[in-house]
Amino acid sequence: MPGPRGKQQRVAKKPKQRTTSQGVSLNGAEDWNAVARVLCDYLELPDLARRSGLKKVYNNFDVIYKRINDVYVANAGNEKITGGIVALYTKMCADSILRNLLFQKDLLAKIMPLVEQNGSRHLALRALTTVTHHGGGDIRKEISLQTPALIKVLQEHPDDLLSAELVISTLAHAVGAAINEEQKPPAKYIKALKVPTLLPLIICFIGKPGVSLQLLHHALELLAHTTLHCWQDCNAYPAMIEFLAACLRVSDLSIRCSALGALLRLNGLCSEQDQRFNDPNKLIAAVRRGFPDHLIDVGMDYGSMRCDSPLTLRSVGDYQKAMMQCAQDRDLYRLGLALAELITRNEFSIGEGGFQVLNEHTGKPEFMDVGLPFKMWTDALPHCANAIRAKGRAQELDLADMIDMKFFIVRSRIPEATALAKKSIQRNSKFPYFYYVMTLGLDVEEGLRCAKKGLKCKNATPFVRFELMHRAVEVAGNLGVCRIQESRGGDKKWDEGVAFLTSALEDAKTYVAEAPPDARHMKNVLYWYICLTIAIKGPEMSTNLSELQGVRIKLKTADDFSTFFGNQLPKTQLRLTQETILKYYTPGVQKWSSIVSRFDSAVAEEEHIISSGRAEDQLAAWLEDIRLENGDQEPQPGTCSHSKITTNAVELYRCSCGCEKARYCDSSCQKSAWPEHKALCKA
Repeated sequence: MPGPRGKQQRVAKKPKQRTTSQGVSLNGAEDWNAVARVLCDYLELPDLARRSGLKKVYNNFDVIYKRINDVYVANAGNEKITGGIVALYTKMCADSILRNLLFQKDLLAKIMPLVEQNGSRHLALRALTTVTHHGGGDIRKEISLQTPALIKVLQEHPDDLLSAELVISTLAHAVGAAINEEQKPPAKYIKALKVPTLLPLIICFIGKPGVSLQLLHHALELLAHTTLHCWQDCNAYPAMIEFLAACLRVSDLSIRCSALGALLRLNGLCSEQDQRFNDPNKLIAAVRRGFPDHLIDVGMDYGSMRCDSPLTLRSVGDYQKAMMQCAQDRDLYRLGLALAELITRNEFSIGEGGFQVLNEHTGKPEFMDVGLPFKMWTDALPHCANAIRAKGRAQELDLADMIDMKFFIVRSRIPEATALAKKSIQRNSKFPYFYYVMTLGLDVEEGLRCAKKGLKCKNATPFVRFELMHRAVEVAGNLGVCRIQESRGGDKKWDEGVAFLTSALEDAKTYVAEAPPDARHMKNVLYWYICLTIAIKGPEMSTNLSELQGVRIKLKTADDFSTFFGNQLPKTQLRLTQETILKYYTPGVQKWSSIVSRFDSAVAEEEHIISSGRAEDQLAAWLEDIRLENGDQEPQPGTCSHSKITTNAVELYRCSCGCEKARYCDSSCQKSAWPEHKALCKA
């Protein structure tokens, strides 16, 4: 509106005078922060330290970028100005959208020339480290292709520990994105790494006096990334493997698990599959030859009739008798009951076979039709299951389902077997074989839950119990190592990882102590026992691993049984890993003791100690339930004892009658369990 203020003459704001880009004055700017401040003022940039300032850059990106880039181009030969501009770009990279826009404008091409100049090397490397740390996968992969230039920095500046720290930190993040995946990465990433040149440089800097913990941590991370797809180069450089083995002695559990994970990956692609089937003919031939004396002694100590090999032979014989009986009486129901008992007795009791007759013309045996609805013996399984169901006896429905599951397993139709097992668990959650079948599925976490729940069933046969225990060791061991590497101390994943490792080791101890010495999975469980003991105990282990002497003797016995039965010892990933650890642990600890101490200097004395009680609590929380199809929960057994999860933390309801050890869902759960628990309760 018109008025006195309207009559006043407005004075236009005088625009800030700027010289040409060639005339930027950096007088008095002695460090890179000062250079960046001068450039911010000169270019009239918003405050890049604030989110609001970065938002203004984004809203007017093209104009602001052109303004900055014009100065960069005009001063391409001026190290301070180009370095200062790179510093500005790095600041902008705190915002993911700006970071992507700047990389589209070829930011990397502006950073890398500065790496080669002494005055701007540290600035450029810090920029790379910052961008790599905050960048996405594609940006990290692009940076990994600059590895040759970064290797050159390490080679030309062997005493520059700061440059080494920044280079190794950058590569740890970039290389991980480029090659740390199961599928073989594009060849360009492997080629750019120049692993035979890179590994000795990393090991050299690790051993230098005065290295920072930052360098050591990122060096371990970088070395771990190379072990999977560059395993040949890694195996050709024993000093690296000694370093990884020595890290198993560090007080920090996350470092120990990183080292164990690296050693597992080192043997991943060069390993063989484990033996999946037993040949009964080889077993029969071996028994006829006679067991060596030392294996006879082992078998007698355990109980010869409880060992796997006699049980397998007895089961094969009973299987044949049952089939011949069926050929005579045509009673599929009776055959089904016999097969149900055999299925839970031994893994290989149900095998392929058939009714045969000798062809008079060819002199060769041929399968014959004996009037039954099947010729091949395994085809009898679904017919027997149907015959059991036809009797209409509710207590035998579990047997019928189990026979169908075995048929699916024999035919390698595992998804159908696990689907049936899920439905059967809803009907009867106390039948252990159903949980065993669930452990064969692809969902490893669900498999672990099922293995632990199956082990709580009281009517499991020795075969089913030890199969569940083996799967619990294998899955929990793998999950534990992965969880620890993916997490930080104190968070949920870390607690779960500790719980998994502790559970795996406890189950391994039980298996080794109680399973038959000739059990098929004894070797694998012993491999896990060795790896997990070293990873969990850490600095508590002796340098010569004398604590494992008894386990190594048991492993030699298990190997002798396999060899005697005519089975070659496959070079599985676990076998190769424990061999690598046992070979390199002692020399590695002796060589890298000072670095182990350097790692330990930043770790509180008690941090490497695993609380078995807390680990048990966390595992109980994780095992709370089994999620079935459509999100349904498994009906909980009346005498269950497990944790209850709240939205904030794991809350365990302990026995309120005095002992405070047993855990329950709620008061009703405790009441239902009291008749069984009262004998053990302190109250």
